[in-house]
Amino acid sequence: MSDVSVAGLRAAIERAGYFPELVADAVDAAVAGERVDAFVVHQETTFDSDEVRRHITVLVLTPSRLVLGHADDHPGDPQDSSPFVTASTEAVPVAAVRSVVVNRVVSEPMHYRHGAVPQEVTVTIGWGAVSRLDLEPAGCADPDCEADHGYTGTASADDIALRVSAAADGSDAVERMLGFAAALSRATAQ
Repeated sequence: MSDVSVAGLRAAIERAGYFPELVADAVDAAVAGERVDAFVVHQETTFDSDEVRRHITVLVLTPSRLVLGHADDHPGDPQDSSPFVTASTEAVPVAAVRSVVVNRVVSEPMHYRHGAVPQEVTVTIGWGAVSRLDLEPAGCADPDCEADHGYTGTASADDIALRVSAAADGSDAVERMLGFAAALSRATAQ
């Protein structure tokens, strides 16, 4: 990670180039003067039909909290045609973080060496604010069975998932994401 400080965080937000003053103000207010121990700034651009939408996610680890910031483009009212941006933040006590899941994608794993940067990393963080329940009808192996077997499914808590790839974001972004996940994992272990 580069400069792990409020100034380093602000510089990363400015480098992302997505309404940096707005994003920095929102994140600064949520950080509330605490020391910055780790951060990730991830800007995404998506193409939706004939619209281009931008989105930025900022994750900040302080000694006591995980601060999440998001800002999104919105096309605006068709009558008004004035686009707008929403910026939101959430602060979660580090003690409330229940899981930090790091999924690495490595091509040619037989050539992997300790410390090598994966091609892709997805970090999923859960603290219980959002739970998802995926249900489907249950069945049995008998193709002629007409009994009602109820439902089966999975429950998952994934309050935020953030994916970076070397191809799209650069290997330095993958390294920063891994560094942030390691710092958050250390903080939740205490």
